[in-house]
Amino acid sequence: MMLDLSRYINSLSNFKRNTTDFVDRLKETKSPLVLTINGVSELVVQSAEGYQQLLERIEYLETTAGIRQGLNELEKGQAVAVIPALETLRTKLQQPQA
Repeated sequence: MMLDLSRYINSLSNFKRNTTDFVDRLKETKSPLVLTINGVSELVVQSAEGYQQLLERIEYLETTAGIRQGLNELEKGQAVAVIPALETLRTKLQQPQA
């Protein structure tokens, strides 16, 4: 679901005057708040929990994209068997065999 940031725009001056109210709302909604300076969007403020959720979503999407890429390469016959790949890697790194 795409977040409509236009619903969460406020001035930095208003944020400074009503910080407690804004912090409570940030914690409750976990949605970011865009702050304007002289009518121009300049800053994004977000609760720590909301930011952590954002980071976790990004990590999930990056992992999913990597898995998709690997599956696509497998379908195209571009995959390499694990044991030969590890032996090649060990040789490149010049690590003794365990």
